[in-house]
Amino acid sequence: MTESKKYALIVAGGSGARMKTPVAKQFLLLKDLPVLMHTLNQFHRYDPAMELIVVLPREQFDYWKALCVTYHFEVSHRLIAGGSVRFESVKNGLSAIDGDGLVAIHDGVRPLVSNETIDRCMKMARENGNAVPVMPVVESLRELSGDCSHAVNREKFVTIQTPQVFRVSDIKGAYAQGYDPVFTDDATVLERSGVKINLVEGNRENIKITHPEDLVIAEALTIDFLRG
Repeated sequence: MTESKKYALIVAGGSGARMKTPVAKQFLLLKDLPVLMHTLNQFHRYDPAMELIVVLPREQFDYWKALCVTYHFEVSHRLIAGGSVRFESVKNGLSAIDGDGLVAIHDGVRPLVSNETIDRCMKMARENGNAVPVMPVVESLRELSGDCSHAVNREKFVTIQTPQVFRVSDIKGAYAQGYDPVFTDDATVLERSGVKINLVEGNRENIKITHPEDLVIAEALTIDFLRG
């Protein structure tokens, strides 16, 4: 496939509930900059020509714009209102894309995605239609069954990250179907139509900031990550 127009759809619909803060997690400070700004910076550094689309709850628009002024954040991006669930938020964001190309759908609270991970995903999707970054499981696993459990082979499992990259036409078509609670990520939505999902290597630092300890870990990782 020849070089395509590239989009990054950054989904940031979280609240402060699990972080136990009054501020939504995407706006918490990480090394003196809101988490969401770090995330946008990573994609802008990868390709300044990439079109960035941020999906936020509409009631957070003014707060985000005020943060951009406060922190002199000038990376160009479009704001799209999210829905009540992630599925609706992604669908709304996709509707803002005109034409085809490649779209990287990424969690706004994964600020430490590496250029190498983004590039591996883009290259795989360009050649094979989609790409999902993964990491091997390092912990031992047990499967629960009622009040019993049994060990499983962790080598048969991987953990899923974002960005998940797709041809725009493919993922738009997948999101035309109705919502199903089993749709925990974008690859699951596309997979429902029988499409093979292609896996690539992610990066260990690409954690999702969800709980208070995640922000502490991200703070520690950021020092070496941004220096690199």
